[in-house]
Amino acid sequence: MSSNPPSRRRPLRAVRGWLAGRSLRTRLVFALLALLALVSVAIGGLTTVALRHFLVDRLDAQLAPATGMRGDRPGRPAFPGNGLGGIPPGLPSGAVVAEIADGRVTSARTLTNSASNAFPDPQAVPVGEVAALADLPVGARPRTVDLGDRGDYRAVARQYWDGRVRVVAVPLSGVQETVWALVAAQAAVAAVGLVIAGAAGALIVRATLRPLNRVAATATRVTELPLDRGEVALAVRVPAADTDPRTEVGQVGAALNRMLGHVADALSARQASETRVRQFVADASHELRTPLAAIRGYAEVARRGRDEVPADVAHALRRVESESTRMTSLVDDLLLLARLDTGRPLAVEPVDLTALVVDAVSDAHVAGPEHRWQLELPEVAIRVPGDAARLHQVVANLLTNARVHTPPGSTVTTTLAVDAAGAVLTVADDGPGVPVELRPEVFERFARGDSSRSRAHGSTGLGLAIVAAVVEAHHGTVGVDSRPGRTVFTVRLPDPTADA
Repeated sequence: MSSNPPSRRRPLRAVRGWLAGRSLRTRLVFALLALLALVSVAIGGLTTVALRHFLVDRLDAQLAPATGMRGDRPGRPAFPGNGLGGIPPGLPSGAVVAEIADGRVTSARTLTNSASNAFPDPQAVPVGEVAALADLPVGARPRTVDLGDRGDYRAVARQYWDGRVRVVAVPLSGVQETVWALVAAQAAVAAVGLVIAGAAGALIVRATLRPLNRVAATATRVTELPLDRGEVALAVRVPAADTDPRTEVGQVGAALNRMLGHVADALSARQASETRVRQFVADASHELRTPLAAIRGYAEVARRGRDEVPADVAHALRRVESESTRMTSLVDDLLLLARLDTGRPLAVEPVDLTALVVDAVSDAHVAGPEHRWQLELPEVAIRVPGDAARLHQVVANLLTNARVHTPPGSTVTTTLAVDAAGAVLTVADDGPGVPVELRPEVFERFARGDSSRSRAHGSTGLGLAIVAAVVEAHHGTVGVDSRPGRTVFTVRLPDPTADA
């Protein structure tokens, strides 16, 4: 079983929950203030207890002579008679002197200061108000007695030579007032001290953690670099002043620099590997175009020759032509991507995007008559700067993608518009949508949602990758929003112009 009850654990959990979402600076200042508060409470408590004991001891010192005897001789009271067998001198105002007989208070008087007399005057006190004095043990040390409405008193009982028992009680109100005044003063001093310590601690902690902020700023700058593609010059490092191994922050800074060094080496190796691959793809694609053209040409010549060939041979030649055409398209796509990867600039001239979209949709209608093709155009012609052939390829690839990945009878809607960000081209269909697992990589190369279906339709998995590369080369953006029954590809191109 736990030693801490649930009622005690709840505040601790609440404090931990509050601190969990706070910064390190806030937690350090809070811990400092909590420690100072505990120290202040401990010092204040010990000081208060010590002062109270001191003041109570002084009262006990006043009670000692008040209950003493002048001598042993019979017939001589300790103090001269003044009513109650003699009121001891030196007692403060409010002191009570009572006589006890048969276990009860028989008479009692209190000392009060009058305006005309500087010395206390004894006045009678109802015995019912001080009945608790009868319970004091005779001859014991002074004790604290609660007299109800009169408050707490420090009292002692003594038996005198004539057999009488007298109780002398001194009020503790002065002690309590002094103690509470001390507590109030300590609370005020502690509150002011905590405010000053909190402000100073916040400044000190902020100055101490400033190197950690610089380390965090370095890490933030690294996260803003495009590390996923292209050549990356990872020259960002933590300043040498923040890499002192003798400090904790310096150890973090040095570790971050070592990590950045490893990342930079890995990125350099990746870039070198990608450069070699791209160069190989470009060279291979360029070299394959000529033999592929020759294969397709010879197959066509053989099939259309004067001599009639057997049906199976003709079928084989048609397959050779078809596959060589498909392979030529794949090689052209790879060569285009390789050129775009190397940053080779495209042609830049005014392109009538409206006419281009109309032509692409017309071609798609011929290629896919089983689909319903819709076109929504603005009343003005939209022109953008760019490469007309490549932009036509973007629209054609998006329409082909919609045709290939939707069942017959699906509706494909192509919309062209202009907004504040530029020209907006959307291609929407009501097909089954892009699979959830494929959406993050739909614009990656060789990404296929359904491999068997894609290959049956001659897809290479490069269509959308070419769309993304060409749009990026035109400083535009492309995105996809898909759900079952609704898929929309959106292309945005900058710097449009409109002609009436």
